[in-house]
This record gives sequence, structure tokens and C-alpha cells, in this order.
Amino acid sequence: MEEKKLDLNAIIGFVLIFGILLGWMYLRQPSPEELEAQKAQQEQQAAEEKAEEEQPKTPQKAIIAQPETINEKDSTEVADYQKSVGAFGFTKVAEGTTTLENDVLYLEVANRGGQIVTARMKNFVTFDSVPVYLVNSGNADFGLTFSTSDNRVLESQELFFEPELTTNGDNQVLSMKAKISPSQFLEYRYEMKENEYLVDFTIRSQGLSQVLNTSKPVELHWKLQGIRHNKSVQYENRYTRLTYNHDDGKISKLSESSELDEETEEAVRWLSYRQHFFSSILATDKPFATVALTSENLVEQESKEEKFTKAYTSQTNLEFSGGELSHQMYWYYGPTDVKILDDYKELGLADSIPFGWGIFGWINRYVFTPFYGFLSSFLPYGIAIVVMTIVVRIALSPVTYKSYLSQAKMKVLKPEITEINERLKDNAMKKQQETMKLYNKAGVNPMSGCIPALLQLPIFYALFMFFPTSFELRQKSFLWAEDLSSYDTIFNLPFTIPFYGDHVSLFPILASIAIFFYMTLTTGQTMQMQQQPGMPNMKFIMYLSPLLMLFFFNNYASGLSLYYFISNLITIGIMLVIKNYILDEDKIHARIQENKKKPKKENRFQRKMREMMEEAETQKRAGRRK
Repeated sequence: MEEKKLDLNAIIGFVLIFGILLGWMYLRQPSPEELEAQKAQQEQQAAEEKAEEEQPKTPQKAIIAQPETINEKDSTEVADYQKSVGAFGFTKVAEGTTTLENDVLYLEVANRGGQIVTARMKNFVTFDSVPVYLVNSGNADFGLTFSTSDNRVLESQELFFEPELTTNGDNQVLSMKAKISPSQFLEYRYEMKENEYLVDFTIRSQGLSQVLNTSKPVELHWKLQGIRHNKSVQYENRYTRLTYNHDDGKISKLSESSELDEETEEAVRWLSYRQHFFSSILATDKPFATVALTSENLVEQESKEEKFTKAYTSQTNLEFSGGELSHQMYWYYGPTDVKILDDYKELGLADSIPFGWGIFGWINRYVFTPFYGFLSSFLPYGIAIVVMTIVVRIALSPVTYKSYLSQAKMKVLKPEITEINERLKDNAMKKQQETMKLYNKAGVNPMSGCIPALLQLPIFYALFMFFPTSFELRQKSFLWAEDLSSYDTIFNLPFTIPFYGDHVSLFPILASIAIFFYMTLTTGQTMQMQQQPGMPNMKFIMYLSPLLMLFFFNNYASGLSLYYFISNLITIGIMLVIKNYILDEDKIHARIQENKKKPKKENRFQRKMREMMEEAETQKRAGRRK
């Protein structure tokens, strides 16, 4: 019996490739002088940022733009205002903003419109070291549209809200009132808690029944363009989606790839404008009855100049109760991090994270996410990935064993299957019957090699979703990779290769080599299956799979490529151990021959299949006679 062995030249070639890559990594690493210079520059930059933050100001207090007296220079503006919303009796105050901030979040609320015009993360920066903004420079718009008692339209964005800051214990409370009189106003109330990203938000009215038509609902709209934060805008855009909770806890999403997606849903409890690792969320105590949603894709191709990813809009109605508005809501501006979002279990905000659907998402959220969190609590982030990969592969080694055992049995039966194929090459139905009879006698199930692979799919898909969405990996370095949540770069190309990019990532190259090496081991075991009709060309797949890996993952998270590289190396090691030290093909052959001698009792399924094939053969012969 011929045994397919690895070509020594191929092994040497792979070792040389790997050695060249390691040498390249070594030569590319900065010198001690360069490291010291980089460290000094980083320390200087950190000191400058710290000095800027420590400019004389009272911590945790808002900066309020106080109302100003309208002077003669503003007469034209006053006249314009009186023609619009001023005609309804609302007073005008000065333009300006009010600042709310705690240790993690910085907000600015505008007097005009009373809405949040700046939302900045205080502890995070983008890939190019710019502070992370979710709202900035007019990328967002929030407001209400009223019907007035004389059938005109009133827009809250045109109203001027008078700010008033108070404290409630450690909380900051900002009341923004658009007033007709001290007892007649529309109020937006913001309450910021210490060290929290969630801000309580209340909309209420008082004494406006003479101005507003309270028999008609108020239209609420919220628009936002997602600001780019990551190195690859296409990769970031892939995980940027409008997600919402509706119909008693059902989680749905608009498309992440179509040019424009629209939907109308009922009983919506929260809306999440997710921007990959950061989210802007509007939640409500009383679900919105009906919400019209849109998501427009703004990214056509990879670009270093693109500033936005998607444009989101939501529109719903608020009802008056007793002639007044009173609605309790919440704003969340912060990381798409399960550890933070789980703090708001009563709102269910953690469900906005794309863990995956069904059992895949369950494995990701309740197995891999906490397990990796545990490992990374005492190990470097890259080493934690390696350790997690080792644990996963060891846990799946029994499945690998079953798969390899099935391949070994098929290899042992190859001469007999070849003989049947040659003898009955002109009778496909009879050939299939004889092949199935051989499998039955030998106690071999040709599908048993596929079942273990199917059992691993939930694990593989869960990990595929884990690495791009794990906030813990964001901007964590390992070896030459500066950010495990983004692609690594060893060389920038002066041009762009379609579907590949303008850079060369090393981890996908290593993963592709490992996949090719793995497939040279496994494909030889299954080549005989190509002799059966309908089976794919395994040699073609052996070359295609590493190539797809190389192109597809060049712009993916380097942590995912690191996982596949280590995973395939471990799988290769396990298979070599199984082949050389655990399985004995001579013993397998002897056992199969013993099984063939034993009388085999057909089960109901096998009997039915045999009868169907015999009936098909009989009908075929009858057709030939006619």
C-alpha cells in the first residue's frame, strides 16, 4: 500500500520562507536609539495633552453660556427671529454652548436647539491619535417638529434654550428651557452621572397648550453621520450598522453594505448608531410606537480621505398626555464594549454588539468574550490570543481525531473502490450500489469525516465574529502589529492592488502558508474521493484556499489572522501526532477486513435506500428494453 509522504524539498522551502519572514521582521524592528526617540516624543506629547487638560478650570463643572441682552447690532437677527419662532412668543437668548463632562465623557449642548453638538470620548483616540468624537462639527441633528394652534409648523432647532446648571449629589443636571414665560416652556433636561457614558434625557412641556396643537403628535427626528475612527474605512464600515431593539426584545439591524436601507418598526425601545467600536444610542422608558429608519452607505471604496462611514436617520412621534409632553429617555455615547454596556442591563444595550446570530453569538458572548477577558487580565493581549487558540484546538482535538480516522479508513478502502469504479465504469447506478455495500460491510461511513467538520463550524464562526468586535483588542499591540483590531503593515505599496490593498500584512501571509501546509497533509488523504462523481478538485482547493486567505484577510484584524496562523500550526502538529503515533493503518485495514466478514444487518434507512436504488435500476433496464 503506497503511503503519500511529504516532499522534503517542500518542507525545506516552507522553513526558508518562514525564516526569511522572521529575518525581515528582525531587520524592520527599530534600533534602541529610535525606540528611545519615539518614547521621548510620546512622553512629550502626553505631557502636552496633560497640561492642556489641566488648564485652570473647576473639574466636573459645566461652562455655561449665559443669556445676554440683545443690543442694537442684533436688531436684524431679532427681526428675523420674530418672523419665525419668535412670533409664537418664545424669547431669544445668546448663541453659545454649555459643557457637561465627567472623567470619561465630554458633551457640549447648544443654546440654539438645545441639542448635543459635541460628544467626545476623554480616554480614547483614533488610529492617528485624534480624540474620538461621536458628535462634532454638525454631523448630528436632533429635534422636534410641532404643529401650532394656528396650523403652522414649529421646529425646536430654531428655538433658543436658556441653560441652567445644578447638581444632584455627584450628578450634573442641565435644564435647557425654551421659554415663552417662566411658567410656559419646552424643556430638555440632561443629567450626567459620575464616570458614566449614559446620560438621562427628559423632554417635557409646560403651559404650551395655547401655542401648540396638542391633538397632533410631535415628530422626533435624529440624524447622524458616523465619523471615521479606524485605519481602514472599509473594514470599519463593515461593522458600522444601525441596530435597534423592538417588539419586546427582538434585535434587528439595517444592512451594513447596501447603498440605502429603509425600515419601519413598531415598539422600538432603543436605537443604536454603531460606529464599530463606539456607539451613539437613544433609549426610552416607554417604547416608541413606530419608527422610520434609514441607513445610507457613504463608503464606495478604500480611501484615506473618507471622513464618514454611514448616514443614519430615525423618525418617530411623541404623544401629548393631558395637554403636555413628558418622555423619559437616555443618551449613550461611549465604547461598544460589553463590559460597559452590561452595566445597563435594564435597557439591554449590550445586545447592540454584533456577537453573531443564534448559537454562534451565544458562544462568542458567553464563552470566548469572558474567557479572553480572563486571559488578557494577566497576559499580554497577543499572548492571550495564542493561549486561547491552544486551548480551543486542544478542546477540538477529539473532533480532529475522528475526522482523520475517517480519512484513514477511506484511504485503506481506496484500492477496492478503484476496482469497483473500473469494473462498473459504464453503470453508474450499479457502481454506487456496490460502493455503498462495501462501506456497509467495512463499517465505514463516508460522511463521518464531514460531521466533525460541521461540529467545528459554530466555534470557527464565533471566533470569526469575536476578533473584529472585541473592544479589548482595540489599539493593543503584539510583535509588529500596532493594533490587533486592525491590519498589521510590514510594507506600504506605492499603488493599490484590487481586493488586496495598498499595503502588505504579514500575519495573513503566515496564516496562508500554514493553511497550505495543512492542506498538503489533508488533501492527500482525500484525493481518492475525486474519483467519485460530483466531488470537487481537491488540488485546486488546496491552492485556492491560501490565496483567498491572503487577499481576504489583508485588511482584516491582525488578531484574527494571528489566530488562524497559530490554529493551523497546532492542527498540523496534532495531525502529525495522530498519524505517526496514534493511528496504525495496518491495524485499521485488518479491522475493516474483520468487519467485512461479519454479517451486517441493514437499518431501516439503509434498507430504504437500497430498495430505492434497486427500483431505479429496474426502471432503467425496463426503459432500455422499450
